[in-house]
Amino acid sequence: MSSLPETIWSHESKSPSPKRRKIQSETKLDSDRAHPLTTMEANGSVHEIDEGLYSRQLYVLGHEAMKKMASSNILISGLRGLGVEIAKNVVLGGVKSVTIHDTGNVEWSDLSSQFFVSEHDVGKNRAEVSESHLSELNPYVPVKSHTASLTESFLEQFQVVVLTESSVEEQVRLGEYCHTMGIKFIMAETKGLFGRVFCDFGDDFVVTDANGETPLSAMVSAVTKDSDGVVTCIDDQRHGFETGDYVTFTEVKGMTELNNCQPRQIRVLGPYTFSIGDTSALSEYVRGGIAHQVKMPQTTHFKSMKASMASPDFVISDFAKMERPGVLHVAFEVLDRFRQSHQRLPRPWNEEDTNEFLRLFKEVNEGHPARVEEADEKLLKLFSFVCCGDVCPMQAVIGGISAQEVMKACSGKFQPIHQWFYFDATECLHTDPLSTKPPETTFQSEQQRYQSQIAIFGKDFQDKLARQNYFVVGAGAIGCELLKNLSMMGVSCGGGTVYVTDMDTIEKSNLNRQFLFRPWDVQKVKSDVAAAASKKMNPHFHVVAHQNRVGSETEHVYDDGFFEKLDAVANALDNIDARMYMDRRCVYYRKPLLESGTLGTKGNVQVVIPHLTESYSSSQDPPEKSIPICTLKNFPNAIEHTLQWARDMFEGVFTQPADSAQQYLSDPQRYLERTVKLGGSQPFEELNTLKRALVDERPRLFEDCVNWARKHFEANFNNQIRQLLFNFPPDQLTSSGVPFWSGPKRCPHHVVFDVSIPLHVDYVFAAANLKAEMYGIPQNRDRAAVSSMASAVAVVEFTPRAGVTIHVNDSEAEASSNHGGTDHDDLESVAKSLPSMEQLKGTVIRPLSFEKDDDSNLHMDFIVACSNLRAENYDIPPADKHKSKLIAGRIIPAIATTTSLVVGLVCLELYKLAQGHMKLEMYKNGFVNLALPFFGFSEPILAPKKKYGETEWTLWDCFNVTGDITLQEFLDHFKNEHGLQVSMVTQGVCIIFSPFMEKEKAQSRLAMKMTDIVEEVSKKKIPSHEGALVFEICCEDEEGEDIDVPYVRYALKKPQRSSACSLS
Repeated sequence: MSSLPETIWSHESKSPSPKRRKIQSETKLDSDRAHPLTTMEANGSVHEIDEGLYSRQLYVLGHEAMKKMASSNILISGLRGLGVEIAKNVVLGGVKSVTIHDTGNVEWSDLSSQFFVSEHDVGKNRAEVSESHLSELNPYVPVKSHTASLTESFLEQFQVVVLTESSVEEQVRLGEYCHTMGIKFIMAETKGLFGRVFCDFGDDFVVTDANGETPLSAMVSAVTKDSDGVVTCIDDQRHGFETGDYVTFTEVKGMTELNNCQPRQIRVLGPYTFSIGDTSALSEYVRGGIAHQVKMPQTTHFKSMKASMASPDFVISDFAKMERPGVLHVAFEVLDRFRQSHQRLPRPWNEEDTNEFLRLFKEVNEGHPARVEEADEKLLKLFSFVCCGDVCPMQAVIGGISAQEVMKACSGKFQPIHQWFYFDATECLHTDPLSTKPPETTFQSEQQRYQSQIAIFGKDFQDKLARQNYFVVGAGAIGCELLKNLSMMGVSCGGGTVYVTDMDTIEKSNLNRQFLFRPWDVQKVKSDVAAAASKKMNPHFHVVAHQNRVGSETEHVYDDGFFEKLDAVANALDNIDARMYMDRRCVYYRKPLLESGTLGTKGNVQVVIPHLTESYSSSQDPPEKSIPICTLKNFPNAIEHTLQWARDMFEGVFTQPADSAQQYLSDPQRYLERTVKLGGSQPFEELNTLKRALVDERPRLFEDCVNWARKHFEANFNNQIRQLLFNFPPDQLTSSGVPFWSGPKRCPHHVVFDVSIPLHVDYVFAAANLKAEMYGIPQNRDRAAVSSMASAVAVVEFTPRAGVTIHVNDSEAEASSNHGGTDHDDLESVAKSLPSMEQLKGTVIRPLSFEKDDDSNLHMDFIVACSNLRAENYDIPPADKHKSKLIAGRIIPAIATTTSLVVGLVCLELYKLAQGHMKLEMYKNGFVNLALPFFGFSEPILAPKKKYGETEWTLWDCFNVTGDITLQEFLDHFKNEHGLQVSMVTQGVCIIFSPFMEKEKAQSRLAMKMTDIVEEVSKKKIPSHEGALVFEICCEDEEGEDIDVPYVRYALKKPQRSSACSLS
């Protein structure tokens, strides 16, 4: 028996625990490195899509698009850096087969971007060398090589043909043939820092979904009967439609002709209204209804390459360079003519060849159907100077875009490029490259792996890259691409080091986009495998793998000494908190940060430069709109609501009670002390939950678990609904005479348990087995046996009770909670009813941590059954397991193509950082959406300037105070040196000095050392790894006005540390 403590201890908050490494995986892999073929077979024989492997990509493309891809044979010609990048992404995507073609052999110039060849492969055929590596990426996609010349008859077997290393003559010849035969044709190529993509998907290409966004829906409150009927939606949420969209309707009362009608095109009138055409002949509208957006197929017409060369349509890559596509369109043709004439490309930074190129350009442009009126000669010179170069980031950018176009061609999902796309990254060159051009010999090298990169940037820059020290935070999809690119670029390959950290282990679902991992790597640590794989691509790559989470708990590892030797940080993280933490560390240490992220086909890149730009944390996305609690508890109207309710149910039944029980069992006194400190009625609820877990609902046998699950079904899907309808009958009216059950409130009905209905058994089966796992009771996976047990459970008939309060909105619930308290006697009674520690000896109970990707653990089975039963209560369309996993598991859709593109853009910014650019206009923040396709680039935002007195400062500045001084000396320093009257000093959550402090306490602290005050207030010793403390100060100027000032970096006496701040 336990009683409440007489002394109340303060509640200690806990930081989030790191992800637990999985000890076991659903995919059993033997030592022979067997491929996990479960629901699909290799060699292109498709039965159904392997959702375990393709889960994140399925949320981008959908099942239908994936099935179309799985019946498409792809040819990729040219296996230099660009070709292998496209092939890698297409193989990961899951097409029927990929044939790689190349008649040439590996050259030293290939090694700067072709990550599947090595020095030992020089002289071997590119396609044959790459075949085995590409085959490893996806067991469902057979890859074969072809080394003979391409013939028209050979092309007949393919649905999509991609050319990357062909002459213009061959591009036109094969392009015309493909157009005639209905074969989708893509041409992609890069030349130095310039690249382009061309698409021809035929005369009548049908796009089934132009943007890939989830169709919208909106609740209807009114529809006018008119020649142009106006639909008004309920006013708590904007409908989000656009003019030209199509909608249909369900659940409309009165004007029932709209229900499941043929899609009607709309015209948006306002955020809550739109017109749908003639409704004058329809019945009178009464109430209700939901408008559903319908994706309508769109037919797009493409010209052949020959026709399009003469009359090009451009997709703009950078709106600050809108004049460039036309110039580059002609320049690439001129380059082909130069190569035909000289059997080579212009030599790097060679004036003679460049002058010849300019002469040819004028000649070709003069008679070109797409003639450019004013050609940018500086741009053309740069094009000629660098066109023989080859760098991995450019291949990643163009390769990611091109691979997505292959998927569009196969599936009809997303809007294709129509028809030309040109991209350049000339900002990567050193400042004013034409007027300060080094000697030509600087760009010349032979028989070394970086010679194609040296041809663009020079030997000195290559040496500088080799000495760079980088911290890559995360080894997932972005992290893998970063490590591949860094190794190809030669970063940290001659004196520098790349540190990569990731605490996670590899799961099957990672293999679809985290391309450094293979099936036999499942269960291994991501950072270790990624580091080893990237080093294999370039043996000179110096990479060190860590398995640490970045946060306050690892600041003894990533301390002053670690950060001060870094040149920059590249984030490859998947959560906002970690991103913001690393952003703060980079601001503190004044280190550049390369930030990026993806969401399906969308991607963004942000470059953070010390003393120049704002930081990542300077601007944030608005928080996601939360679901009102009363909507979840009593008035759901969408499957998202029932899934969140089911997710909360999982936590409330299988996680939180067991977690509380474990805390109680480990230290009853401390647990009770913390519990009674909770506000409102929480202490009583918490102790009751604990009592249920340890006494009332504690099972001894598996039959007890089934008994509990069956009664839990009754309580949630029958009794609760009957009580709700008792309080608010179906025909109830509000005080204004409007039906209570209208608008977003859907009138529910209770569900009667029936063992013959699979969904009902699904719930009991999953719930009972999870309950058993929670208490260490052997599970029973015999569905028939569980059904039989459930049928035998005696359930007491429920009778709704009067006087039960059900809150209609969150305001009512909050008011009731604020007025509600906890009676001490009630708490004492519950506490005394708990078993003694002697009685609980040997008790086994453990919380279940929700894991969405393990299909054998029944977690998602419970969520799906629970959500769909709730949906049945409220007549909400159910969701299958795939959709439920996306919503309940908060999965971020992902696809390899977007990751490739985004990381390519990141590494282009890395070149600029290494160049030491300090002009804002040289850098590019980017936002892309491959589905549309849309490419938007802008200059980073300048760090906002603030001012105190005559001193300007930004977020990058701080006051630097050195030496352990007293609080009085600290205050005097700011008064004498900066004319600032410090009114308050804080360090973290600790108040060091404030005007509200007791006079005696404040006076005593003035003579104390700052470090002694910190240790006294925090009750902790300052860690030995701390090189400095950070103080925040509130100040007044000489006129007594409050002013904003930088933080204070209080350097401890450690001479080996250098200052990271700029104001003394």
